[in-house]
Parts: sequence; structure tokens; C-alpha cells
Amino acid sequence: MKKHFFISLFAAIVLASLLPCQASLGSLDGKMILMIIASRDFRDEEYITPRKALESEGAKVLVASSTLAQARGSSGATVKPDLLLQQVRVEAFDAIIFVGGPGAKEYWDNGVAHYIARQAVNKNKVIGAICIAPVTLARAGILKGKHATVWGDLGKMLKDKGAIYTNRNVVADKNIITANGPSASMDFARTIIKVLKTNK
Repeated sequence: MKKHFFISLFAAIVLASLLPCQASLGSLDGKMILMIIASRDFRDEEYITPRKALESEGAKVLVASSTLAQARGSSGATVKPDLLLQQVRVEAFDAIIFVGGPGAKEYWDNGVAHYIARQAVNKNKVIGAICIAPVTLARAGILKGKHATVWGDLGKMLKDKGAIYTNRNVVADKNIITANGPSASMDFARTIIKVLKTNK
């Protein structure tokens, strides 16, 4: 009986080793994600939570900012950006994510940030923004006629640029995903992952 058990176990191990290993890999293997953070006072959990979720699915995440100096979050997290905003090549990424936090205001009227957002839409990339960062997308002109959400009482800023403001934690309008703050970070990440998988 024991001999039969060990023969069966050995056979199962051999069979498993012959199966493609893809099943054990993350479902976003090969996907490149860019997260754009403020040079200071980005919101820590809006960066950390989506990054961990995306990497757990196999995606590779790079970080861009207005400086290559160490960026500091509003709660103390530190991040060394991989590239400058003006070095971003949108075609190299599957998704572009604008992280929120009080410091994200630096991109509200930033021409390079607006160009990146418009290019992401033109190239059918997934684009996300959380907290106050959807204002950047609105001022880039890509939320006109799109359903979107934003932090607190900033909905008027979106509506002024033609967005259809929706008071929900996370709103997805095709490839554009917006979220209203740090408590929505995980749902924001899950929605981005779901859209990326759908686009595969």
C-alpha cells in the first residue's frame, strides 16, 4: 500500500513538473506600469497599495516624478524615482497611474503631465488617477464626457472640464480609472488590474 502511494506521489510530481509553469506566474507578466508621484507629499498608501497589488500579479512598476531626488510621502514613505517626467515614453507602458496626495497639485497645470495623459488616451493605454490627481486628467482634457470621481469637494473642477462627476469610491470609464482617496486604494488597484486583464 505504501509502495503504491509513493509511486503515485512520484508520478504526480513528475507530471506537475512537465506542465507549463505559466499558471504559477502572475497574470500581468510582461506588463509595464508607470506610477507618477509628486516630488513631495504624495499619499503613501495610494502609491504603496496599488504598487504591491500590481507587482503581486507579475507587472513591472517604474516611478516617474519631476525630480530624480528622493521623493517623500505625506506620511513619511520615501521613493527614489526611476525617471523624470519628461523622459517618459508612453508607448513603453501598458498603464499610467497618477498618484494623489496634497503634493499632486504640482501636476494640475503641468504641460508634460497633460501631454502624458493625452498620449495615454491616444495610444489606448490604461490610465488611472486617485485622490486629487483626477484634476490633472481633467485639465489635460481627457475627462470630457467621461464618468470620473475625485477627492472631497473637487467634483466641480472635473465638471468644469466636461467630466461626468460620479460620487463613488472608484469609477471606470473604459480605460480611464479614477478613485476618490486613500481608502479606495485597494479597489482602485483591483479595477486597474481587471481592466489590464480584459485588454490582454
